[in-house]
Amino acid sequence: MTMHLATIMQNDAAKAALVHPRRGVVTVEDLVPGFSGDAMLLLDDELFAAACAAAEDAPDEVFSAREAVVFTAPYRSPRKIWGIGLNYRAHAGDLSENVPTEPASFIKGDHTIIGQDEQIVLPEQSGRVTAEAELGIVIGSYCRNVAEDEALDYVWGVVPILDQTAEDILQRNPRFLTRSKNFPSFFSFGPEIVPLHEVLDDEGSLDDVVVKTVRNGEVWRENTISQMTFSPAFLVSFHSKVMPLYPGDIISPGTPGAAVISAGDVVESSIPGVGTLRNTVVAQNAATS
Repeated sequence: MTMHLATIMQNDAAKAALVHPRRGVVTVEDLVPGFSGDAMLLLDDELFAAACAAAEDAPDEVFSAREAVVFTAPYRSPRKIWGIGLNYRAHAGDLSENVPTEPASFIKGDHTIIGQDEQIVLPEQSGRVTAEAELGIVIGSYCRNVAEDEALDYVWGVVPILDQTAEDILQRNPRFLTRSKNFPSFFSFGPEIVPLHEVLDDEGSLDDVVVKTVRNGEVWRENTISQMTFSPAFLVSFHSKVMPLYPGDIISPGTPGAAVISAGDVVESSIPGVGTLRNTVVAQNAATS
């Protein structure tokens, strides 16, 4: 197993970090002299490999136990976040919607980003917000006009996502999609980005990965990536033909099911072999940030 990429809070500052499968967590600045910047820089294969090599050679005392560190969002400023609606056939049925014949895409701003254990804030404008677990696809290298059978070559890794929707706003008019998806705290990801090769099956696909939307400890919906209408490889190829994809861009390819959330709930994106992302839900007037 290789190392994972993350960001942790240390002395009130966000620090890029590596998660070693046995030894724990170490900040990159403790491994690479002169390193400064966020974890998105580590999507460069050479820099990531150098940091991993330094971690293997580092003494045990520079590592912290995973349970002893505070994880936050892996990074905060991707060039773009693409979301895909109704991509699981069963989820489209839940909403009495037809399965799209082309990806139903939307873009989210980086102001929506939160990380592990941060608060999902229910906006005053909405009375029905849903949380949706997804397997995030993290782009690793510049990607433009690529074929589907080459698309995963441009993916660095995968990460749990919780994508939120002001569902009542969207139901009033499908043209309100951007508004319904872009309130602050409506995109959580982390705690670790897992290199792609760790989760690919023997055929080089993500079909066997299971995604679970969990609310208050109970699995609300779960399904495998194989049940998507449009595969991750197709989505990377499709969107690379719309506009360039850059390192750090994220494709959020759809949820097996959206759970309606209320203040006090704890929601999770649980993906065996990838990780569990957890957030609490608060009303806007009770938010601490």
